[in-house]
Amino acid sequence: MSVSFGLTIPQRGALIGVGTIGELVALGPLAEETGMFDSVWVGDSLIAKPRPESISLLGALAAITETITLGVGCMASFTVRDPVTFAYQWASLDQLSEGRMLLAACSGIVPNGRASAREGEHFGGLKDVDRPAILEENMRLCRALWSGEPIDFDGTFRSYKGVQIQPTPVQDPCPIWIAANPNPGKYFARSMKRVANLADGFQTCVMAPDAMRSMTTELRTQLIDAGRDPESFPAMAYHNINIGADRDECLRESKRFLDAYYGPVFSMEVVEAWTAAGTPEQCVDHLTNLIDQGANAITLRCTSFDQLDQIQRLTKEVLPALG
Repeated sequence: MSVSFGLTIPQRGALIGVGTIGELVALGPLAEETGMFDSVWVGDSLIAKPRPESISLLGALAAITETITLGVGCMASFTVRDPVTFAYQWASLDQLSEGRMLLAACSGIVPNGRASAREGEHFGGLKDVDRPAILEENMRLCRALWSGEPIDFDGTFRSYKGVQIQPTPVQDPCPIWIAANPNPGKYFARSMKRVANLADGFQTCVMAPDAMRSMTTELRTQLIDAGRDPESFPAMAYHNINIGADRDECLRESKRFLDAYYGPVFSMEVVEAWTAAGTPEQCVDHLTNLIDQGANAITLRCTSFDQLDQIQRLTKEVLPALG
């Protein structure tokens, strides 16, 4: 399948001086107008990594764009939110956008500083160890609710009798991807098996050299075992970009941006693996390598404090060279 490109709006930038919420949301219609992007993405978190709320922003984006796909990646609060309320909200967004919504759900585990564990304490004592199972259960529940029929649901974490939502999504089926960043080890194959068996696509952050290849290789194996076609299965890299004449300076700015965005939790080695940085030619080479590793979709977040300049350079000097 051909490679598609998205633009990630760094809405947490409203808290660190990148721009106002309105200025950042305006990047959505700008991306659509360029004709260079297939999708626009926002991030999500509630208490673990607070930012302007994703459902609200997606509603605004649905109203001011016309054709571009609107995604959330990853939906870190998917395991925290009430699943019936969320299914209702997402169906309404899909109606408002006329079938343009794309959900990349994840467990929302943030080990640094016990952020997700502390978040879970405010939502019924939710434990990190339960989040993967809640992710699976909520995916099944959303899909059942999006049928529009009354359903009985007897799950491990939620049970309902005769629950029904209206309206239903325009898309049938309404896609749910899984976003995950599994490290090689005992849970690696299990994580990729979950994607292959339950999801409509895969999204990940590539934070080490050749990491995308190891994930897409395992995903292909699991998809074949599940009787699914790996050639048509979306595998998206959620990636950063910083374009400039001096690669080292681009990486330093990206490190400053990510330190402000998340806290100083990523080493320069991780930033380098996770960021296409430097001249347009260097950025093209970096992104081509991601594609060679198996990414058939890439959404790019400009890790710069000058978003408009970076988007202009991205659409004029980098994406055209990638076809």
